[in-house]
Amino acid sequence: MAEKSTIYFASDFHLGAPSFKESLGREKRIVQWLDSIKHDAAEIYLVGDIFDFWFEYKHSIPKGYSRFMGKIAELTDNGIPVHFFTGNHDMWMFDYFEKELGVSIHRAPIKKTFNGKQFYIGHGDGLGPGDKGYKLLKKVFSNTFCQWLFARFHPNFGIGLANYWSGKSRRFNTDLKTFMGEDKEWLVQYCKEVLKKESIDVFIFGHRHMPINHKIGNSTYINLGEWMNDYTYAKFDGERVELLTFGNS
Repeated sequence: MAEKSTIYFASDFHLGAPSFKESLGREKRIVQWLDSIKHDAAEIYLVGDIFDFWFEYKHSIPKGYSRFMGKIAELTDNGIPVHFFTGNHDMWMFDYFEKELGVSIHRAPIKKTFNGKQFYIGHGDGLGPGDKGYKLLKKVFSNTFCQWLFARFHPNFGIGLANYWSGKSRRFNTDLKTFMGEDKEWLVQYCKEVLKKESIDVFIFGHRHMPINHKIGNSTYINLGEWMNDYTYAKFDGERVELLTFGNS
């Protein structure tokens, strides 16, 4: 059997939103995609906001998503590394996925080398200029004492409250599906700042809810889009990165 060498990236599944029926249909489509890539996937990177909301209580987790979790367990059991990045909607992942599903959790952007090319991978929330309100909010949400306080809420109340705020945040991002130009795209500005300090061939981000393949000098900025409407993902075959749509021939 030939050695697997293809790297896959996807983000912003927002499982759980906006309704059970629509989320279930999306979950089945995501499982189909994962099933279609397992034959050549060397690694899979799920780059944040996989869930519209996630919080791990000590003895419970949000119900549902059994098809998705089962497929992830199958992939890792068969030796395919799967990486989860926490996003602004699911930053309260703790150790459940690592212990139960064998995935690697990343809470900040990482740098990886694939076939000699330097990749910079992260969800993208809170990076670049602007968005000061969210950056402050993220510090609060990341605080262990605040997490402990939230865990005091009964899950019926806590998850219901969080789903309300998640919906407002998601709608804000979805409404901005026009490329605003290099001077106004925060992640483009962030890439440029990184490139002043080091050489990166490919930046991979989510969060923006818009599929983007944009050149920045000799580097490429890929935004993975989302799976509520676009069903887009990126594929690196060892030579080039493509931004693709699942279901298109």
